[in-house]
This record gives sequence, structure tokens and C-alpha cells, in this order.
Amino acid sequence: MAPIRTLIVEDHQSIIDGYLYRLNGTQVKIVAVARFGEEIEKLLAGHEVDVLLLDIHVPTSPSNSNPFPVLYLIPKLLARYPHLKVLVISMLNQRSLIEALVDAGISGYIFKADYSSIEKLETVVEAVAKGGVYFSQEAYEGLRAGKKNLLTARQMEALSLCATYPDLDLAVLAQKLGIQPSTFRNLLSGAYERLGVRTRTAAIHKANQLGILPPAALRFATDGDVHGEKA
Repeated sequence: MAPIRTLIVEDHQSIIDGYLYRLNGTQVKIVAVARFGEEIEKLLAGHEVDVLLLDIHVPTSPSNSNPFPVLYLIPKLLARYPHLKVLVISMLNQRSLIEALVDAGISGYIFKADYSSIEKLETVVEAVAKGGVYFSQEAYEGLRAGKKNLLTARQMEALSLCATYPDLDLAVLAQKLGIQPSTFRNLLSGAYERLGVRTRTAAIHKANQLGILPPAALRFATDGDVHGEKA
């Protein structure tokens, strides 16, 4: 069988070494490793990749310790690379976050503490590459319990970008999402209303508390009400 070309996204060297050790000599071929979120698109553009083995709490860049905007990036990548499969391996177990990632298009979610799944990682990656899905038992049971997300997928994409790039002007964030600033403002307004808050910072904090977004870094930009922000 052809090798399963895999890109690892993980910022802890000991975990990277563990994956390399476990997958060495198997059908899974590691073509590259990214330690920062902003490396992912460049590496995908330079390598043929079948499976993205993804930690969702990786820093965005050496100068930006906020987690990369996973809820924005995954739909973007899957639209650009329709054959790509995304398998998340993470310590985070928030049900709302896993639901949002499933809506974004991931093919599986494994908890790092799920040692039985990690032990058969080659088999899991192979199943996902062939179009299957795989979830740790706890993640699967949480998904079966039913959805509880307050926000739409598009609202979560917008808020994910805001959490990652708190200093960027709203117009720049809108450009990243490929929409007009007024549309981006409307997305945030809708998110604020659903979360019961009035500012971007408050919305990010509330989303973190509800488990909708990965835990954020401690630094946030000062902002005002969405209607007062510059487009």
C-alpha cells in the first residue's frame, strides 16, 4: 500500500519523539513537523499530505503565544485540500470544543491520556486516511449526548481569529475570513448576543469558560463595544 503522508503539528518535542518512535517503520510516513500554527499552511503547500495529526493548542508563532485559530483554519484547509483528513490529538476534553471541531470537518479526536488509542496510532491514522472516523470513547460519548454549542460555525471562526490576533484591526480580521468588515461585525454582534456579553475580550473569556475555544493566552487587546470598533 502507498505510504500515508502525515504532517505532525505539535509543540512538545517529547511528544513528537513519541510519535516518530511509534510510527517508525510503519505505513505512516511523517513528511514534516510544525511547532507553530502559522507553519501549517506553508508546509501543506510544500508537501503532499494525506493526514494532519494535529494538536489544537499549539502557539500561533514564536512571537504570538495565543493558540492558532483552529476553528478558522480547519475549514479553510479542507476547502483547499479536499482529500486531507484531520486527526486531533489533544489534552483538551471540552465537549463544546470537540463538537465545534467536528462541525469544522475533523475526522477524529483522541485524548493524549487515551493510551490504548495512542498505542494503535498507526491503525487509527490508516482508518482516518481511508475516510473513516475515530474518537476516544469519552469524546464519542460526549458527542452522543447532543449538541450544546451556543454559536454558529461562522461565529466561532470569527471569534477564533479574534482570540488569536487580539491586536489586529477588525478590517484585517475580516479580510482573513474573506468577508466584508460589516459582515464580520455582524458575526461578532450575533456572538455577543448569544454569549450575553458586549465586548470582544468578554466574548473570548466567555467562550473559553464554556469550552468553545481552546484556552487562550493571558494577554488580550483592549477593545470596546463592537459597534465602536473601526472597520
